[in-house]
Amino acid sequence: MTNKHTHTHTKGVINRLARVEGHVRSIKEMVISGRDCSEILIQLAAVESALRRTGKLILEDHLEHCITDAINDGDQKEALANFKDALTKFIR
Repeated sequence: MTNKHTHTHTKGVINRLARVEGHVRSIKEMVISGRDCSEILIQLAAVESALRRTGKLILEDHLEHCITDAINDGDQKEALANFKDALTKFIR
């Protein structure tokens, strides 16, 4: 499924990823400046949580648009197989 689709949450996903990117840069600076390990770990947990929420938003879009489009186009077997694979990797 490499087709380009319209997604409801594209702008939100991009904004979230930009915030995560900035947060990771800040964590890198914390490490460089020798900040306390526990503070760094807390910030890393925050980034993981933000990425997980972003993934859920993408998953929601995928269900609403990609899977629906594939079913409407008669490609449900391939779409469901791809979805199952992606979901399995996402929830690990």
